Amino acid sequence: MSPADSTLTLYMAHRGELVNYASGIIGDRARAEDVVQEAFLRFSDASARRLLDEPLGYLYRIVRNLALDGRRRQAHEERYLSSENDVDLSRTAEARPSPEVEAVDRAELRVVMEALAELPERTRLALEMHRFGGRKLREIAGRLGISVTLAHSLVAEAVEHCRERLRTRSRPPP
Repeated sequence: MSPADSTLTLYMAHRGELVNYASGIIGDRARAEDVVQEAFLRFSDASARRLLDEPLGYLYRIVRNLALDGRRRQAHEERYLSSENDVDLSRTAEARPSPEVEAVDRAELRVVMEALAELPERTRLALEMHRFGGRKLREIAGRLGISVTLAHSLVAEAVEHCRERLRTRSRPPP
């Protein structure tokens, strides 16, 4: 049996249970069906790329994560799109910071960019991968060929450097 066949067989054998599981989290069977289908696509892709130690547990984890994400998204939408919150948008202020706040933010961004330029390349890369690229320390360590502990230290050092530059910039001159 090919890996794709075993993946499909596992999915089909547990599909009903997975839908029930997702439905319990989301509270809507139709949306749970969508979650399980999306989970299968992700599971199938992952199992095609590598051998999974516990494929059923991995599939359940995907379903759980997608269901929780869906529930959060639904709560967010309900909070902002409910009829209780209907507001005459023509009478509301634009959700934009004042010109003064924008100017301060731009100045702070300039300071941070200058602080980043002062960092050693490896330290800057670690910070950028972590904060801007959303990479985990384990991924950063692998990419830079260093230990996870050193990756953490580099990121912490870079963040502290940027904070210090912002602090010194915002202090009034003596």
